[in-house]
Amino acid sequence: MHDLLIKNATLIDGTGSKPRPGNIAITGDRIASVDQTAPRSRREIDAGGQVVTPGFVDIHTHYDGQVCW
Repeated sequence: MHDLLIKNATLIDGTGSKPRPGNIAITGDRIASVDQTAPRSRREIDAGGQVVTPGFVDIHTHYDGQVCW
């Protein structure tokens, strides 16, 4: 059994593929699965109408280190 299921989300995975409907299962602090099945979980979040980007890390920063140079 997973700890958390984020269900009914629109998934954008960062690969450039088209957005798709799906669910994200989380166990502990890790993404256990990303697909259209709805496995059993202790807690569920209905993300209907929301966009979720599992595993996508935005490395954009506003670090202005050059100001100190």
